[in-house]
Amino acid sequence: MAKVAFIGLGNMGGPMAANLLKAGHNVVVFDLVSELMQQLVDQGATSATSALAASEEAEFIITMLPAGKHVEMVYLGDSGLLSNLDGSPLLIDCSTIDSQTAKQVAAAAAEKGFEMIDAPVSGGVAAAQAGTLSFMCGGAETAFLRAEPVLKDMGKNLFHAGAAGAGQTAKICNNMLLSVLMTGTAEALQLGVDHGLDPKVLSEIMLASSGRNWSLEVYNPYPGVMENAPSSHQYQPGFMVDLMVKDLGLAMTAALESQSAVPMGSAARNLYMTHKKKGHGRLDFSSILQALK
Repeated sequence: MAKVAFIGLGNMGGPMAANLLKAGHNVVVFDLVSELMQQLVDQGATSATSALAASEEAEFIITMLPAGKHVEMVYLGDSGLLSNLDGSPLLIDCSTIDSQTAKQVAAAAAEKGFEMIDAPVSGGVAAAQAGTLSFMCGGAETAFLRAEPVLKDMGKNLFHAGAAGAGQTAKICNNMLLSVLMTGTAEALQLGVDHGLDPKVLSEIMLASSGRNWSLEVYNPYPGVMENAPSSHQYQPGFMVDLMVKDLGLAMTAALESQSAVPMGSAARNLYMTHKKKGHGRLDFSSILQALK
């Protein structure tokens, strides 16, 4: 088993690190929130006083951070990991950030002689806990193959999307589509309810018809239709509206860079931004149905 440094123990990072522990890895953790580190220590991890301290003698360094600026802070500069690491650990950034920052950090890592992949995830907190995440990876093929054994202990679907930054591009494409599917599903369900239909019956009809999609199958946005969905638990996340707004912002930036037309993604972002501004940012993203009532 490997020695793994895990930096960033939020809603996703914490369960991911826990699955590495369950797989028998030696995991050293760091987070700015001491309580999050203690939860992993209670499960067998070792805590560190800094990201650099956690990374000492690590074979794999995994980061799961909120935004590109945090990734830059951890890896770059005189006090960053790249200027202070010994050995040849594989760097795996699982944060969801813009592809340009991912490319920049990967290039800086290569200059210092380190292999790095961007490996954002899909599946949400439930998949992180269950160890069934999907990893969308960008970087050299050799680095991807080197990362596979560790990634398999946290997920079930591993994809090599291409060169550095490709994982981030794949992730924002997926989440933009997810936002469109969720808003469309919520819109259709609310239309049916407004005309007197039972949302559960309507869901069953659409699941057996051409409107079938992931939101209807496993994440129904209408309260009471699906017992384990966030909608049946006051929209407790799950995947927060704040995070969907962030990812849709990344998608819009990417669209501007490539001059791609994304009218549906843009419309979904406007809906989610309005929902956020009304104070619903901490709710699950399926709560967009509330905005359509």
